[in-house]
Amino acid sequence: MSTHFQGRFEVEFKYRLTDRAAFLTALKALNPEVMVEDNHERDCYFDTPQRLLAEQGKSLVIRTMQPSGIRLWIVKGPGADRCEAVNITDADKAISMLHNLGYQQVLTLTKRRSIYFVGPFHLTLDHLDGLGDFAELAIMTDEEAKLPGYRQQLQGLAAQLALSADRLETRSYRTLCEQQSAF
Repeated sequence: MSTHFQGRFEVEFKYRLTDRAAFLTALKALNPEVMVEDNHERDCYFDTPQRLLAEQGKSLVIRTMQPSGIRLWIVKGPGADRCEAVNITDADKAISMLHNLGYQQVLTLTKRRSIYFVGPFHLTLDHLDGLGDFAELAIMTDEEAKLPGYRQQLQGLAAQLALSADRLETRSYRTLCEQQSAF
């Protein structure tokens, strides 16, 4: 996993895209490094039967990515800035272990994702069936004091990419999926 994904904290801005092609054109003008394009990701969310993790503002996710073959154990929260991920070699075994500990799979989310690097930042271009296209601009760090500066830098990058504040999406994909399925 790239050093782009190391750290305990993450600053992330997600934007709902109205024109995927225009975003890609603006991104390509910045000459990004490509990590993966059109990867298929499957995120399996787990919680206790009482939904204690959600109550605490935490998410526990096992992510598998194809064709890259990357498998991750991800814990987000509490709070929007807290995020840790670690590579795992056997997602099925990790899922079995979580079930053995009493966790239940509460959601499966699939998306098509491309990941790019622009300087220290990683940008993802995501498509989720039923939800549409999104761009995420992010950076991870172990230094909490750097978060305000990174927020400003990411907002500047968003402006370069013609991503306007009125398209900012503050809800997680999990929340968006849960709200969509409630209708």
